[in-house]
Amino acid sequence: MQQKQEQEWIVIRGMGSISGLGCSRTEVIEAYTTGRTAFTYLPELGLYTPVAPLSPSGEAALHALQKENPVYGTLDRTVQMAMVAARQAVAEAGWEDTSEFPIGINIGSSRGATGLFEQFHAEFLAKPELRLSPSVSPSTTLGNVASWVAQDLQATGPVISHSVTCSTALQAFANGVAWLKSGMAKRFLVGGAEAPLTPFTVAQMKGIGIYSKLAAEHRPCRPLNQEQNTFVLGEGAAVFALERMTENEIAALGLSEVVVVSAVGLGMEQTPSKTGLTPDGQHFQKAIQQALSLAQRSPAEIDAVVVHAPGTKAGDKAEMTALNQVFHQRLPSLYSNKTRMGHSLGASGALSAEMALLLLQNIPLEPLTPADGVSTAANPFRHLLINSAGFGGNSASLLLSRVRF
Repeated sequence: MQQKQEQEWIVIRGMGSISGLGCSRTEVIEAYTTGRTAFTYLPELGLYTPVAPLSPSGEAALHALQKENPVYGTLDRTVQMAMVAARQAVAEAGWEDTSEFPIGINIGSSRGATGLFEQFHAEFLAKPELRLSPSVSPSTTLGNVASWVAQDLQATGPVISHSVTCSTALQAFANGVAWLKSGMAKRFLVGGAEAPLTPFTVAQMKGIGIYSKLAAEHRPCRPLNQEQNTFVLGEGAAVFALERMTENEIAALGLSEVVVVSAVGLGMEQTPSKTGLTPDGQHFQKAIQQALSLAQRSPAEIDAVVVHAPGTKAGDKAEMTALNQVFHQRLPSLYSNKTRMGHSLGASGALSAEMALLLLQNIPLEPLTPADGVSTAANPFRHLLINSAGFGGNSASLLLSRVRF
């Protein structure tokens, strides 16, 4: 008789983050529960451009990293943040011994090495006759985000960097899950990193006409607000340690409860313009419905959604229309971290997933819009969706679930 195959889960074994809210789980929770935000002004960006830079502890972590190795100081800020977050994730997962199982890595970024690219390009324009440094090309490629994380961790598994604009981090989850479920990997680091607080990047966002005109001290990013555009750039990185595990392996660790990746749904739509999207958010609908289908869950089982909602009138309205279509006007609680740290482009989905993980761990966070009759304390969340969408008509929806044994 053929032996029944033991069920497997894609378990979140650990995570790490660095953002305007902090550089440790304790600090991030404190920021969320006290209402602290990351918004301020940077001198090089002017007194009328609110942004959300790293916290002082995050800056200290980057400085400490740079002192460890002279080469680390020459890397772009995006790469450095990814390295800090990845170290945290690996430490929490207990994966320091990389010889036991190769670790795969997929950490993406919408813009990549923005700061170094702008710096080197400005130097080239000023003196085009001078030879560029040999380090310019390798330090400005998108691929050096994941590859330097692998170098730092001495990882030997597959290494992937990619950009799918603001869906980048959640599509990294999709890639990691695919590798794990196929049996081609046992452990995978997934996430996103972004350092977009540069003059040219900010100017690009202002050129689209979406940047917030509100003061940094007056909640400049207001998701689901339909009165005006309130998009604000932030920086940060978040990395998750995913492992394919059986119930016996989970029990061997003494765990009676874990958070798992139930599914990742992807959606595409035909966009009306380079930056536009359909009014009813067709890509959102497709991504959410695919995630629910893959996880074999109904809309009624979803306790909350961490929305993409970057504070743009058109984008926020399209996502709300899509949510109403999927949930048939009976919306679960909606959450967003952009009210605290703005929009970190390719890293935003991973930082939203961090918020969802805290909710699944019973950390009481304030919703943007609560669902009628839902009490987090009385009814602990079990299934959460995280949405993201980017230029080009792409969207991703991640479904995380809490499993008890």
